[in-house]
Amino acid sequence: MSLYGALFSGVSGMTANSNAMGMISDNITNLNTVGYKGTDAQFVSLVTSQGGSDSYAPGGVKSTPRSLINKPGLLQTSDSATDLSIEGAGFFVVKNGTSATDSNGTIEFTRAGSFTPDADGFLRNTAGLYLQGYKLASDGTIPGNLGDLSNLQTINTSGLTGTAEATTKVTLRANLQSTHAINPAEATYNAGTSANNMASGAITPDFTRDVLVYDAQGGSKNLTMSFLKSSTPNQWHVEIYANPSSEVTTSGSNVDGQVATGTLAFNQDGTLDLSNTSSSLQSSIGINWTGGVSPSSIDLNLGTDGTANGMTQFASDSALISSSVDGAVFGNVIGVQVGDDGVVTALFDNGLAKAVYQLPIATFQNPNGLTRANGNGSVGHLCHSSARYRRRRHDRALYTRILEHRPRRRVREADHHSARVLRLVQDHPDRGRDADRAEPGEEIASRTTKTSGRIG
Repeated sequence: MSLYGALFSGVSGMTANSNAMGMISDNITNLNTVGYKGTDAQFVSLVTSQGGSDSYAPGGVKSTPRSLINKPGLLQTSDSATDLSIEGAGFFVVKNGTSATDSNGTIEFTRAGSFTPDADGFLRNTAGLYLQGYKLASDGTIPGNLGDLSNLQTINTSGLTGTAEATTKVTLRANLQSTHAINPAEATYNAGTSANNMASGAITPDFTRDVLVYDAQGGSKNLTMSFLKSSTPNQWHVEIYANPSSEVTTSGSNVDGQVATGTLAFNQDGTLDLSNTSSSLQSSIGINWTGGVSPSSIDLNLGTDGTANGMTQFASDSALISSSVDGAVFGNVIGVQVGDDGVVTALFDNGLAKAVYQLPIATFQNPNGLTRANGNGSVGHLCHSSARYRRRRHDRALYTRILEHRPRRRVREADHHSARVLRLVQDHPDRGRDADRAEPGEEIASRTTKTSGRIG
């Protein structure tokens, strides 16, 4: 053993421990960095060839860093609806660019989910990475290929426009008095003649109720449903017409603003008899609105055949028990919410909610193979000759909020076959803070179902 060998062994130990101290310092420095991943030092002995059995050649030691990218961190509650965290395996898909619309920006992955809207409404985290998602079609489906990253768009909370919803279904539950006297005018009743129908006011109905519906532009329209007891046992004449009649264009045998006419029949026990009820009252009712508004098609639900869950004919007074009408007037966006399935939903002041984006989750077979990068993340290189992007069908990914507003709260980690996204993320670096981002690596899992959480 030479004196130089002894000195080299000591120097290698100082160098290795200096590197380890640097890792510890980095972990402490990033104590409050959202999504930071801690780093551990691994020491490896160095062995040199021995000159003989009677001599010893010191080798020394070296240290290598090990990033704890796959180690989950602690979760904290947050009062921001756009603070998200993933419980389990997976990464948020983000774009690193000079702006949200930068065409040269690179797709990366991160666990740092403290997203907030910028001045233009685009969601970005503290590292300046823009959250990406699939823009949903009007029917809530994801258009295009899920594996095509060019289909991803930056989530924007201020670019959402207002919306209205036309009425498509009306459900009625009412009773028509079976003992009601027959109106003498019923003998000359004719729905298609103004002088002998209820829509014109020539004949007073035995029972009438107004129903408020909505057109495609969000305008409210009033439909009147009038009933006249027929001389035929267990039957009633029915007219549905607009009030005022000038709001619709009639066609066929309809007059005076009528949109549907027919006969409503009941069984001897007072339950609904659909077999003898006019088909015009059971099929979709087409309404041609005036004023350049798109036509409406409304399904009228009068109840189930042979039951008393809709229209009935009993001896008690005629009365409307309940009615249900879908649709809504035009409403403005008041916020968004992220559901437990990663669907971003826009909320409107008219009570409507519309799914607008689907957040994907990217998964890697070896997340610890990623390399660190600035901005609470890591950059990864492709582990295969080409990246694979697919929708995971058997694993679960849930985005939800932690409702208890406590300063700190532990959340049990799910296994790697189950991922849950919870509100927010701030934890200690030496306990596996989530924050890794990478260039396209292996798999993107995408979910498309419901929502929760809200931005005001």
